[in-house]
Amino acid sequence: MARWIKATKGVRYREHPTRKHGVKPDKYYAIYYRVNGKQVEEGLGWASEGWTEDKAVGVRSELAENRRRSEGPKTLEEKTALKKEADRLKAEQADQEAKAAITFRELAEGPLKISLETDKHGRKKKSTETEQGYLNNWIYPTIGALPLSEVAPIHLEKIKANMAKAKKAPRSIHYVLAIVRHIFNLAVLHNLFGGVNPVSKVNLPGGDNRRLRFLTREEADALLAKIATISPEVGTLALMSLHTGMRAGEVFGLTWADVDVDRGILTLKDTKSGRNRAAFMTEAVKEVFRSRERGLPSEFVFPDRTGKRTVRISNTFAKAVDALKLNEGIEDRRQQVTFHSLRHTYASWHVENGTDLYAVKELLGHSDFKMTARYSHLGESTLQAATRRLDSTLQAPGKVVVMVKKEG
Repeated sequence: MARWIKATKGVRYREHPTRKHGVKPDKYYAIYYRVNGKQVEEGLGWASEGWTEDKAVGVRSELAENRRRSEGPKTLEEKTALKKEADRLKAEQADQEAKAAITFRELAEGPLKISLETDKHGRKKKSTETEQGYLNNWIYPTIGALPLSEVAPIHLEKIKANMAKAKKAPRSIHYVLAIVRHIFNLAVLHNLFGGVNPVSKVNLPGGDNRRLRFLTREEADALLAKIATISPEVGTLALMSLHTGMRAGEVFGLTWADVDVDRGILTLKDTKSGRNRAAFMTEAVKEVFRSRERGLPSEFVFPDRTGKRTVRISNTFAKAVDALKLNEGIEDRRQQVTFHSLRHTYASWHVENGTDLYAVKELLGHSDFKMTARYSHLGESTLQAATRRLDSTLQAPGKVVVMVKKEG
């Protein structure tokens, strides 16, 4: 270890045994002084790092003046700690300012994009394309360029007004506001926003956007027959939904591993409700699978032309509906026939046939019984029949004892 050499009062240095700074050996400077009667020595650094005797004297003098005035750091250790904390606070403030400047769109398309595209279980969401459409068409034009801290309820009211003016359904407006709420919640979760979610201060539009139309047996037979003349494959997809109650996405997602014809069961994975469930085959559905060449377990049963998962129903379905004039003169979209009407028809037929509503709930894979309760009015004839059966077991009218309260 090199020996220490006194430079001036309270400052000393030692020379590096081999390293040069210029033509002279590199020097390591230190200062020493007394604090509360104790000798304190603290290292500063090397001449090659910019330290000089004058700088060392300056630091020592500054600390001595602080001790004399009882203000500021009294030792180099305190001075270093205070600077480190000041740098940390400065960096933290800069980070907060940078986050505050990020716009709604930059967040949704950047740090939050992965979270938006997966559900709470980390699975890829099937509605990503739909949500992106809502973002591009309704959300970004109004709040996309605003930092989250500047998005206010008035902006969300404007989105509502724009969608209402375009005659978008209340449920669509609910969906758009739900996307905005979700992005704010994610921003809070990722420490990108610390305010109040503005969606909480917005009144959601009223109205029931649920589909009401279901097909009669005659209408359903005619529709399936018409579709089959245009596209047998689309006709098969329609039959699958009508006879099993599956959503279009559930039909598209079927792989051969999910098909058990012997038991008459289809296994539906990662459904809209977030859980797996079974769908049960009618004889017509069993025949569909028997007539198709079985593929590998991982292959889709109803792939698109490239062998990949089908993503949407072709316009063949709409052409058949138009040809049969099923929507002619009907302005209320809830009463119009769409592909989803097949699932609705499946449930309605079940209820009319006396199937218990709780069984229908399980067949449809509803997460909430309220969703199934919309079909309850269709079971009135079943309830009347049940009442008549009960009535037939009661006493004959002539033997019924009527209890009359006597007066007095």
